[in-house]
Amino acid sequence: MTWRPQYRSSKFRHVFGKAATKENCYDGVPITRSVHDNHFCAVNPRFIAVITECAGGGAFLVLSVHHTGKVDPLHPKVSGHRGNVLDIKWNPFNDFCIASCSEDSTVKVWDIPPHGVLKNLTVPWKELQGHSRRVGLIEWHPTANNVLFSTGYDYQVMIWNLDSPEAVIKNPVRTISHHTDVVLSMSFNTDGSRLATSCKDKKIRVLEPRTGNLLQEANCKNHKASKVLFLGNLKMLLSTGSSRWNHRQMALWDQEDLDVPLLQEDLDGSSGVLFPFYDPDTHMLYIAGKGDGNIRYYEISSEKPYMHFLTEYRSHTPQKGMGIMPKRGLDVSSCEVFRFYKLVTIKALIEPLSMIVPRRSESYQDDIYPMTAASAAAMSAEEWLSGIDKGQRSSFVGDYIGSENMLALVLHSPTFFLNVCSVCVCVLGVQLRLKFHKQQEEIRRLREMLNQRDVRIKQLELEINNVRNSQDSH
Repeated sequence: MTWRPQYRSSKFRHVFGKAATKENCYDGVPITRSVHDNHFCAVNPRFIAVITECAGGGAFLVLSVHHTGKVDPLHPKVSGHRGNVLDIKWNPFNDFCIASCSEDSTVKVWDIPPHGVLKNLTVPWKELQGHSRRVGLIEWHPTANNVLFSTGYDYQVMIWNLDSPEAVIKNPVRTISHHTDVVLSMSFNTDGSRLATSCKDKKIRVLEPRTGNLLQEANCKNHKASKVLFLGNLKMLLSTGSSRWNHRQMALWDQEDLDVPLLQEDLDGSSGVLFPFYDPDTHMLYIAGKGDGNIRYYEISSEKPYMHFLTEYRSHTPQKGMGIMPKRGLDVSSCEVFRFYKLVTIKALIEPLSMIVPRRSESYQDDIYPMTAASAAAMSAEEWLSGIDKGQRSSFVGDYIGSENMLALVLHSPTFFLNVCSVCVCVLGVQLRLKFHKQQEEIRRLREMLNQRDVRIKQLELEINNVRNSQDSH
């Protein structure tokens, strides 16, 4: 019997990476030279923010997503921190709100004007003062509005309620003190009821964020984790780090049992930190190494062997950090399922990189765009703090499509389109009726004017005749 390779059927087998052209990149950006292992970049459908190198305090740049090409060296910055900015994150429910943390031990939350930053922004909407040392990492709660988590070099994880009326908030609603060293990453499950952390003490922890209770702890001597990530609703965690022999490695864990990993895989012998990114809609995992030019991607399943390697995007330019666009900002007309914003320090360049599923049809591909996380919060901060858990609100990616992609929306949801059309027809009918009556009134007014002019003409003709007759008689 001849041996035949076993192939998995997958609609994402041929996903490929497509880098933006030079004119669609952001050129001349003074990217920070910080050695902190963060992404240094945050993106939403309106703005891209990137931490920059500057003297005398910390700053970051906020540009319109469409502001591609050469960036003005004097472009205004958000520059209210007294120390280097270490992390920035957009509010998932407000495209004009961004949080930043810094070496000055503070977290600041900023309101970005609708038209972008037109002058230096130095006064934040909220300032959070609670950490005793520099703050290295921040995360927004995935379902509750205005709940922010921060952690710093004082080993504390603090929870903040931004609905508080004070402009300067000095008391977090909860402080979690289970860590014995610097927290390297934080990740939430989909409803925000669990928080996973990786720490410099080589332990992975799963916590109940409201109470601060420690639920699970992993201390695997063969795997030193630097980043940890919840894999959507699969009830699994993924960690990236290094093995005992300093090979870069990733491990898969059951979130209810962190004693032994479900899977461990060595990748290579490089030294850069591995950044994991997971797309719960397509179950695709992307692994990007700091200082690498390549990005590996896998498909995750809930059954063995759990992880299926798809392929690898290769590039000669190394990435220092990565921003990712939320699903609602993707281009569905080109079957784009993920988009990175790659920071290339050696070229002072931010390069968009689209992950595309090759399809011949130009219609909306609903099998690769299932329901995704919506841009509206599921509950308020008070509801979450009172003990309520709610899953993320969902919507179709097509619901966010602009007018230039309306055809895709029509094909995606004909019923929705017909409903919109019926409303438009009613509105149009009312508008046409009003215009008709207005035109009729205008015609009546013009006729009256013409009649008045005819009368005036006849009066003038009579006066002329009278004048002529009087002259003839003389």
